[in-house]
Amino acid sequence: MMLMGEGEIMSCIDSFTGKYRFLSNFYLISTIYEDIEYPSVEHAFQAAKTLNIPYRKQIFTSGRADRAKVLGHRLTLRDDWEQVKIQVMYDCVKSKFTFNQPMFDMLIATGTAQLLEGNNWGDKFWGAVKLKGEWVGGNYLGKILMKVRKEIREYD
Repeated sequence: MMLMGEGEIMSCIDSFTGKYRFLSNFYLISTIYEDIEYPSVEHAFQAAKTLNIPYRKQIFTSGRADRAKVLGHRLTLRDDWEQVKIQVMYDCVKSKFTFNQPMFDMLIATGTAQLLEGNNWGDKFWGAVKLKGEWVGGNYLGKILMKVRKEIREYD
């Protein structure tokens, strides 16, 4: 449990594995980005790193999400990537949860839990790592998930 201020206690989902695997970008579920249907958020996000259509197609057809990530790390990033990457992630995550009713329902079922992309691979931008018992990192993926959850809850 995490103390969130004013005595309000909120649960925290700090691992996108097991029953919460569906929160992971590697979860294989149709995701639409720029009118193209990708096998996962990871595929769409990695493809968006380049404006080179043949590279995007290679990522699209790469199969597993971990393979898409490897391919995404090998390409030359588009010039504006640092300025657009958070918006791209938001667009991909929102697609995943708004165009897939089961995903929509599962995200809503997380209630008000803080969503923290805790990891052991050192990603302190999209996620957080545990150092001396404390989570450290920007947790941008978790923040985006919570924003999308709030938006779809208000829409529903």
